Amino acid sequence: MNAALAYARSRGLPRAAAIGAVIASATALLAQQRVAVPEFRHLVDFSVPVAEVAPVAYAVVLGTTLFSPMGDLEQTAAQPMRRHRAVHLSVLLGLAVALSALPLLGGATGAVLGASVRNVVGHLGLAMISARLFGSGLSWLLPLGMLGPTLLLGVRFDNTPEPWAWSLHPASGTSAAAVAVSLWVLGAMAAVTGQPRRTERAEQR
Repeated sequence: MNAALAYARSRGLPRAAAIGAVIASATALLAQQRVAVPEFRHLVDFSVPVAEVAPVAYAVVLGTTLFSPMGDLEQTAAQPMRRHRAVHLSVLLGLAVALSALPLLGGATGAVLGASVRNVVGHLGLAMISARLFGSGLSWLLPLGMLGPTLLLGVRFDNTPEPWAWSLHPASGTSAAAVAVSLWVLGAMAAVTGQPRRTERAEQR
């Protein structure tokens, strides 16, 4: 238990959970509000609930815990770290789902909850992939990088989401759910099978 607590603290997991809870609480207060999608190519009237956009923030905040200031020591640890990483990712997934469910207290519907959970799973996967590819300090790069094109180009002229804009699809969309789950699985495999690469800036500290 002491090792697990030390592992969590070294990655700032309690702090990330607290920040995520604050964001989720604010989202719950805005659960009845919607975010207009400013499509640049067409004149559309498309919007999504705030609770379906907030998962990007959850993923970015939780993604910060992929960095460890003691990464060099962990590589020489007597106990294999792969198991700890797997538990860590499971905890992150549980936290992400719990944060996504909090807007229910503000009146969010079950359909919004389903889309929110799907979105946080997919964006958390993107954060893990980003950490492995670009360094743990840049785990936010892919989630935020996907958000802009999705909001600006993700709606077709007939006021329906583009097939690739999976985070804008309704909760009943099976293809969007499959994309989100696939992203998380790929991210988890990348995170468990190897230490997320530290950014050059972090290595210089």
